[in-house]
Amino acid sequence: TCHCGRCKCDNSDGNGLVYGKFCECDDRECIDDETEEICGGHGKCYCGNCYCEAGWHGDKCEFQCDITPWESKRGCASPDGKICSNRGTCVCGECSCHDVDPTGDWGDIHGDTCECDERDCRPVYDRYSDDFCSGHGQCNCGRCDCKAGWYGKKCEHPRSCPLSAEESLKKCQGSSNLPCSGRGKCECGKCTCYPPGDRRVYGKMCECDDRRCEDLDGVVCGGHGACSCGRCVCERGWFGKLCQHPRKCNMTEEQSKSLCESADGILCSGKGSCHCGKCICSAEEWYISGEFCDCDDRDCDKHDGLICTGNGICSCGNCECWDGWNGNACEIWLGTEYP
Repeated sequence: TCHCGRCKCDNSDGNGLVYGKFCECDDRECIDDETEEICGGHGKCYCGNCYCEAGWHGDKCEFQCDITPWESKRGCASPDGKICSNRGTCVCGECSCHDVDPTGDWGDIHGDTCECDERDCRPVYDRYSDDFCSGHGQCNCGRCDCKAGWYGKKCEHPRSCPLSAEESLKKCQGSSNLPCSGRGKCECGKCTCYPPGDRRVYGKMCECDDRRCEDLDGVVCGGHGACSCGRCVCERGWFGKLCQHPRKCNMTEEQSKSLCESADGILCSGKGSCHCGKCICSAEEWYISGEFCDCDDRDCDKHDGLICTGNGICSCGNCECWDGWNGNACEIWLGTEYP
């Protein structure tokens, strides 16, 4: 009831569960019908919504996770180590983002670990506005990718350039299919390679990417060679794309073949040859990979026509992104700086 311009909330039972300036909060909504406890005894109630303890979920924290709290937290950890990037709630290893879009569709906060916040792309935040990057760029996981001729954190500054957009792109493209080889940003005919400050990506057109010389553990050329513009130059006695194969072998042919047989008993899945217990996949079919040549790299996600956007390694159909990159196709840069 309203008394002298103030709301008096209905708490006839004296429990104080209805409160707020306009009595908008009703914590009776948090009471579990079976146990009659608030949030089932496994969480706290705030303004009619339950916030569950680790290992519990549901509208009233009535369901227990089938994984340990440690496994749940690990599944929700963002690249910077924060749980759901401090923008969501971890529910059994999956993040439920604090979506601020009133439509309930794909809101301003999204991503597997709520790492993307599109509000950062707006000059002044207005939940009903679509004015991203000052109208001069594209919002990519909360960071603005500016169009040619514009720069700034939110693409708010015009950049003067004597070249037209077509001339600029032509200079940045060279013999590659993509400007800056798909590994950089073209500004007035010059490439800025990214990630920023990573000396492994270089060249006038960002054509050299020494990350390609590393395996999933970060070892360069298997420890048996040197990397030159994204290609391994192997030491004597070693060969392979990553210098991973020794030329001399100390096992018999039978021993070698037994290690190359896949689960169905076929040698290297019929798509490669066996050398010293390891499969060498057919070079004619560039997309065949895996320990037994049983993977198809064409299954990996693409962005801008590049597998894993050139920012990761395709590992048996899934992109393993390099540090600072995220997304199904490693297309999202989450580093501290952005070109």
